[in-house]
Amino acid sequence: MPGFLIDLDGTLYRGTEVVEHAAEFIELLHEKELPYYYLTNNSARTPDTVAEHLRSLGIRAETGDVITSAQAAAAYIARNQQGNRVFCVGEQGMIVAMQDAGLTVTDERPDYVVQGLDRELTYDKLKQAVRFILSGAQFVLTNPDLLIPTETGLSPAAGSIAAAIEAASGSKPVLIGKPSKIIMDYAIERVGLASSDIWVVGDNLATDIAGGVASGCRTALILTGVTTRGNQEELMRKYGVSPDVTADDLMHFAEKL
Repeated sequence: MPGFLIDLDGTLYRGTEVVEHAAEFIELLHEKELPYYYLTNNSARTPDTVAEHLRSLGIRAETGDVITSAQAAAAYIARNQQGNRVFCVGEQGMIVAMQDAGLTVTDERPDYVVQGLDRELTYDKLKQAVRFILSGAQFVLTNPDLLIPTETGLSPAAGSIAAAIEAASGSKPVLIGKPSKIIMDYAIERVGLASSDIWVVGDNLATDIAGGVASGCRTALILTGVTTRGNQEELMRKYGVSPDVTADDLMHFAEKL
């Protein structure tokens, strides 16, 4: 019996626009009683808010179905046991994940600077993050995505903010989100199957597919977001990864299965 780790942005939706056949594919998995989780690099929303957004688009979802990079980052810090004070460059989903893990969100003497997507980023917050890292705080990045698909086109994502912090601080971050094994191991444990029995399904070769390949999962590239028929070959060469299956949309993937 296979399990599925399914990306959100660009795979099931683009902002407030649902991707064609997304709801139909999830219903198919549900009817066949196949285990699946929504696995997102986006740290901005809480799992509850993600599930609510999916339901608003007609896609079946419960809070427990959602795994975010913010949750995986909080679990990493809690396990690391090298301090529990966290400065967040991110949105509500990150802050709630840190607090739920028993960590202290603060802007004074943090042990960690955790950064993700922050659509209200200010120069002052950027300055604080850099200074904390220069003073010894560990830099933790929820995800490296440079771009995020929205209903109006591609927009800068967490990796673009991280590039500025890394350049200014001279410090490379610990990467949590896809393609990191940190989030992949966290998610695989939640599914409860061997990695070889799990399909990682997504639109991004650099994150979804690379993460699945590195973790020993099977991979399905869906051409509804960052990767398209037009740029697929170029991106495969650039990132050095190839999916097990390429499909125009999720139901095309289901047909291939």
